[in-house]
Amino acid sequence: MSNKEIANLLKFFGKLLELHDENIFKVKSYANSSYFIGKIGVPIAGLSENELVNLHGIGKSIASKIIEISTKNTFGDLQVLLEKTPIEVVKMLSITGLGPKKVQTIWKTHQIETIEALKTACEQNILAQIKGIGEKLQEEVYEYLLFQEKSKGKYYYADFEDFAIALEQKLKSIFAPFQVDLIGDMRRKSEIVDKIEFLVEAENTAFEFKKLNIEPDFVQNLAHSSPYIWRGNYKSSELNIEIRTAKKSNYGSEMYLKTASQLHLSQLITEKETVSKVLKSNSFSSENEFFISQNLPFIEPELREGYFEIEAAKNNKLPKLICDSDIKGSFHNHSKYSDGENTIEEMVSYCRELGYSYFGISDHSQTANYAGGLKPDAILKQHAEIDELNDKIGPNFKIFKGIESDILGDGSLDYPNEILKTFDFIVASIHSNLKMDIQKATERLIKAIENPFTTFLGHPTGRLLLRRQGYPIDYQKIIDACAANKVIIEINANPWRLDLDWRYIHYALEKGVMLSVNPDAHELVGLKDVHFGVCVGRKGGLTAEMNFNSKTLADVETYLANRKRKF
Repeated sequence: MSNKEIANLLKFFGKLLELHDENIFKVKSYANSSYFIGKIGVPIAGLSENELVNLHGIGKSIASKIIEISTKNTFGDLQVLLEKTPIEVVKMLSITGLGPKKVQTIWKTHQIETIEALKTACEQNILAQIKGIGEKLQEEVYEYLLFQEKSKGKYYYADFEDFAIALEQKLKSIFAPFQVDLIGDMRRKSEIVDKIEFLVEAENTAFEFKKLNIEPDFVQNLAHSSPYIWRGNYKSSELNIEIRTAKKSNYGSEMYLKTASQLHLSQLITEKETVSKVLKSNSFSSENEFFISQNLPFIEPELREGYFEIEAAKNNKLPKLICDSDIKGSFHNHSKYSDGENTIEEMVSYCRELGYSYFGISDHSQTANYAGGLKPDAILKQHAEIDELNDKIGPNFKIFKGIESDILGDGSLDYPNEILKTFDFIVASIHSNLKMDIQKATERLIKAIENPFTTFLGHPTGRLLLRRQGYPIDYQKIIDACAANKVIIEINANPWRLDLDWRYIHYALEKGVMLSVNPDAHELVGLKDVHFGVCVGRKGGLTAEMNFNSKTLADVETYLANRKRKF
């Protein structure tokens, strides 16, 4: 387990202690230890008790729990509290605004111990009457519960990409020599999916499906299957599997129909016929046959969403989409200076392993106390370390000095100008006061965009997919402001964010706004999240030419130096 995972487990245990009315000093000790563990520079899993107690913030009691976590991924006292707590009460602890004391009152005093009962309490205005909650928090809790309800049964594409690719290869071996392909939302690389779908070439569906019956890892859901569609699971996967068949003569038609979105299929491809009608009225053995028949270039699966791609294909203006190999460096990364897991040197070393030419550090700014935001003295220390590392690394790789500056409530950035001008670049992001209406959020962002020190607009809506909605913004006004001020818009590649939403990428490109696929990496493996940013970038029509971190090191140096001269 990583230090961060251990810290989170101890922090969670502290919340459970408070929920069960344990001694407040004991509760605080776990919160404090969690914070200090997050700052320790070496992995603590596997250390002895003596080694642990010599680390700042860790006493004997917590050291013993860390040792237990290292071998069991949990510890006895935590399991005891979990057994005493209804599982849905535990879930309430993750709702923003409902701390352990409020959850305790909701549960113990008002006997509300399920999410459904909590939702009903909101609907009947009962929650608002509980001391310390009120109508505003009740509304926020209700919005959260509705959002979670809507998200039920949906999953991150990133969590199942490798699984789907491996399963496709497994099915190819089972059904060989017949064709097998991934289709549906997974093939379009949608950010959220609810199933994994495949198409299998078959003249006799029943005969081909029998091949799955002798495979122990495939478990069919008979109630939801039919003679022509196999539905079930593979190796107890949370995500449902759906397998369809098509004859060889019609395979391309079915593959296209089962991959494209309904909006794409409803687009007119001739003066009178939609994409769907042409596909259903003809038998195409391959997708290429369909495109040739319509005298159109091939439209990549990710683009088949019905936004701009049909007209672009008709006018021979389909973009050459960005790919993973176009990425030459990484911006928006965190280190141990704030809330990252690794040192700058470790992050840089891994970047070089990935074949990159540059690395931009952007730890949190001082207002982000919860994330160890950098005070001015820490900035000086970090910049000195970066200078030393750049001297050590040599001319073929460069570390750029940046910061993820909080956009404050009035839209200003989180340092005075004399500090802002010491950075090579600035990612301006909102992390606080997320409950804004569209006018307030848009005005706040535009003021930050108009700040001459802003290089990138970070995760524009602050959304967390399947967890919380972002604050509402006027996308057109935001993009227009970035165009006017030459601010790069981030595609935050963290699979929980993927923000800027791909649906607005095409408009940004039309306005000449450059984007940047940034990983928002807090640990080494997070640097690889750039891949998922590339996936959604492709959906919006992003090209390597319009992606900032596809530029060469020399071009990036020149661009940032020219911006800095204006200060």
